[in-house]
Amino acid sequence: MKQAIEITVTGIVQKVGFRKFSKTQAEQLHIVGSAQNQLDGSVKIFAYGEKENIEKFISILKVGPSRSKVESVDFHIIDGFLSDSFEIIK
Repeated sequence: MKQAIEITVTGIVQKVGFRKFSKTQAEQLHIVGSAQNQLDGSVKIFAYGEKENIEKFISILKVGPSRSKVESVDFHIIDGFLSDSFEIIK
């Protein structure tokens, strides 16, 4: 079963390769969506894929790339999602 979620990642997650890391991990898990830096220093991610892969993706995001320091990963299920790739939004 597929699932769409909105994720907010806080901590040291900007200027450390977090969006690129998210894209790489999402593509390996066949997840589409987007990652975008927010003004408050967090990263907002929209993701759509198989529920099992979304759960793996969230677990991976909690660790993040080596230069990051993830404080929290908050998420909630959203209705529908239209995308056929994973994009980094500037």
